[in-house]
Amino acid sequence: MTFLRKLCLIIISNQFKTKLDANDPYKDISDEELVKKIVDKKDSTLFGVLYDRYAKMVYNKCYGFAKSQKEAEDLTQDIFLMLFVKLGSFKGTSKFSTWLYSFTYNFCVNYVNRDKGRKISDKANNIEDTEYKLSVEVTDENLLDLQVEKLKKALELIDPEEKTLLLLKYQDGVSIKELETLMELGSSAIKMRLKRAKARVIETYNSLP
Repeated sequence: MTFLRKLCLIIISNQFKTKLDANDPYKDISDEELVKKIVDKKDSTLFGVLYDRYAKMVYNKCYGFAKSQKEAEDLTQDIFLMLFVKLGSFKGTSKFSTWLYSFTYNFCVNYVNRDKGRKISDKANNIEDTEYKLSVEVTDENLLDLQVEKLKKALELIDPEEKTLLLLKYQDGVSIKELETLMELGSSAIKMRLKRAKARVIETYNSLP
């Protein structure tokens, strides 16, 4: 185990102190105020409070990109370690939760792209196939009509980026405007990616027995 990972585990372990303390003095402090205190004091205990608030969300996002639960757990640890180092770059121009979504999303996309065996590439689809998928209009009602267990299987088979985009929009209720910030894309590009992702999951769903 590397020194950095050990450090991450030490930082994360502080969350249990927060859970055990019924009189948590930080429970009424906003994320933004907490971040400022952490940056000012470089206090790993305070960082444990932030971890406690967002570990589940970050893990769920990582799981959308990972091949296993263990890989998602490792990604989550790596993200919080990097977050501890980069927390000072949060300027407060958006909600902390939105900023953390973006931080997590970008970290995971970079992780997938570094994995040559799973690198996302447009070459994986021929032009005709892509054009066909983009021409298929899938409504939100179409998605709601799908069987839950079968839909879960379909989501596991599509590209991690597409899966995460669908989960952000329909599971977490992230708005188009927030997605623009997260993905650093314009509204039309976000809508096009959503359209493609919905068409992809419907096609995959229909191919399952």
